[in-house]
Amino acid sequence: MYYFGLYHWRSRLRKIALGFVAFLGVGVVRWKTSSRWVRALAVALALPALISSGRAGTKLLRPPPWALERYKYDALASELPLGGASAVLDVGCGTGRSLVGLAPSLSEEASVLGLDVFDSRVILGNAPLLARRNASEAGIDVTPLRGDAARLPLATGSQDVVTACRVLHDLPAEDHGRALREFRRVCAPDGTLGVLELPITPDGVEDDPETYWRDQVTEAGFSVETVKRVERKRGGEPYIVLVVTPSAR
Repeated sequence: MYYFGLYHWRSRLRKIALGFVAFLGVGVVRWKTSSRWVRALAVALALPALISSGRAGTKLLRPPPWALERYKYDALASELPLGGASAVLDVGCGTGRSLVGLAPSLSEEASVLGLDVFDSRVILGNAPLLARRNASEAGIDVTPLRGDAARLPLATGSQDVVTACRVLHDLPAEDHGRALREFRRVCAPDGTLGVLELPITPDGVEDDPETYWRDQVTEAGFSVETVKRVERKRGGEPYIVLVVTPSAR
């Protein structure tokens, strides 16, 4: 049984708690007074907190902490030479969701690293131990590394395949180029980088997401092999998959 943690749990639980307090407040007012105007005013004042609480509650388990949308990782893995890779790095592995998603395509002999800042303030339970545990449940042995995507603690040219699943958009825009150049540095000369991204760009960028990320990887020293969209089963704009290889220096 996998557990991938609750996303943005602090802010969502805070909103749920405020909504609960607002609900109690309305109940106290209704108990203390029979004035319809006072009751209506209490409801009106509490309504924003109640709406916010309801929205936070519906999002708290989205995605469910035990569920895996395997199709998007399959879409990425189908474009990567994972079966023949002896050294694989997953950047931004978090609690191991992407590692589990890619596991069926990995060689049993592969040395797999999972790098993340492991910040439990964003994802409840985000820690190296949980990443290792989930990967083990999926049948792969992963070595978690605590580190920064823009300063990878790895040797140059040491990785056959580097993956980054839904992580680049979480970095500050000024770090996109630095992180991708680091991916280029650690990627073997005949290696491959696979990116799975949300269809979003930094504020102020007018290019569509495909163009933005294509330009970013090209400027970092990669040649683009594949760019495709992956339809999301729960609706919304499609995911973006990019597969790139180091260009000649």
